Amino acid sequence: MSGRTLFEKIWDSHRIRSMGEGRDLIFVDRHILQETTSATAFRGLAEAARPVPFPALTCATQDHIVSTELNRDADSNPTGRELIGLMARNAAAHGIRLFGLGDTRQGIVHVIGPELGLVLPGTIVACGDSHTSTAGGLGALGIGVGTSEVEHVLATQTLVLPRPKTLRINFEGQAGPGITAKDLILHALGTFGIAVGTGHAIEYTGPAIRALSVEGRLTVCNMSIELGGRLGLIAPDEATFAYIKDRAFAPKGAMWDRAVDSWKQLHTDADAQFDRELSFDVSQAAPQITWGTTQQDVIGVDQPLPDPHTMADRDLRERTESMLSYMGLTPGRPIAGTPIDMVFIGSCTNARLSDLEAAASIVRGRHVARHVRALVVPGSTSVKKAAEDKGLDRIFIDAGFEWRSAGCSMCVSINEDIVPPNARCVATSNRNFENRQGPRARTHLSSPAMAAAAAVAGMITDVRRLA
Repeated sequence: MSGRTLFEKIWDSHRIRSMGEGRDLIFVDRHILQETTSATAFRGLAEAARPVPFPALTCATQDHIVSTELNRDADSNPTGRELIGLMARNAAAHGIRLFGLGDTRQGIVHVIGPELGLVLPGTIVACGDSHTSTAGGLGALGIGVGTSEVEHVLATQTLVLPRPKTLRINFEGQAGPGITAKDLILHALGTFGIAVGTGHAIEYTGPAIRALSVEGRLTVCNMSIELGGRLGLIAPDEATFAYIKDRAFAPKGAMWDRAVDSWKQLHTDADAQFDRELSFDVSQAAPQITWGTTQQDVIGVDQPLPDPHTMADRDLRERTESMLSYMGLTPGRPIAGTPIDMVFIGSCTNARLSDLEAAASIVRGRHVARHVRALVVPGSTSVKKAAEDKGLDRIFIDAGFEWRSAGCSMCVSINEDIVPPNARCVATSNRNFENRQGPRARTHLSSPAMAAAAAVAGMITDVRRLA
């Protein structure tokens, strides 16, 4: 019998039965709810008079539509009041633990899952949000689902899903100075494109991945969806176990020892076969910045913008012209030096403590450019407190940043944090689609350090010049 991949080991251990046509019924270990995709699911349960049979395996938070103002409450963002209230009432009615506004454990769903020990190696985690793939940074299968599937998990603790194919991406070489986890995944997007992982579970391997902190691995797996993947994961190791130990919901005592013994088996066997394998060398990569309106439209900050006039392919030429027009950029010019209007440091991709520390290290002793509005939005209330305990809030505030409460904020623009029309924002989030941060907003994705450098320079700049 040939070896198995990490994905296969986890999937097969949760497979209840085959449903035919390549679909499996799988058990879900942990279900995490957020307010914008749960309301309709709960309404469906009520109409069918179905209970939630395993409420202890579900928890909820409020993050997407909440205000991020300091001292906010459920009324601070009037457009979110109804959904916030619905979640509180639905959670109480079904006995589901809620980390709501005012709770010290509240935060972005993909930040609090790992930091509370709700996400564990070898588990399957479901959430009504595509970036549930973040859980893969701990060696779990994080599966983003739609509203009807949220209802299905609530009612049955299972999902019916097509079994993904397997893809391994090997990050060879050693990342140079100024290169972070965000730069690595953006570089992969620029190299392989946004469709390379379609229908696949992506496992990230190689020395550059293994050298990342656990929070860096969460960032890489977060953007598996941007590669088109169904999910992404990295095999757990001693760094993973150290990160999880003593988390609020992690196993304790003898159960911890048993869990670690089990987790040590979670790796791809040497003779396992993937459906597809890719590799690339990261040693020459520069800090990355997107220029277009998909995540594959990314270049090193030391490179010029593409020139559609040099492109033989008509479709590519027209697409590039359209994106440059939307973004207000001149073909062939260096991207460094492009003036900006806003900076957003936050989101489920890059709002953990290490992300804020990286940004603060660039900001310390400097000030945000006069014409720039800059926001720092911690990924959780716990991250916010930890940052304040370290004095990071004072570094940002003294430099002219706005220091805010935990939430999705400007990543998703369904709260009060939006980018004005035609304004240019450098953001640490995961999506740069047209209108993503607001109507006609122009978004450049980068690492926290690059975003901080842009804020103080007032333009897109190579962070290595400020480090």
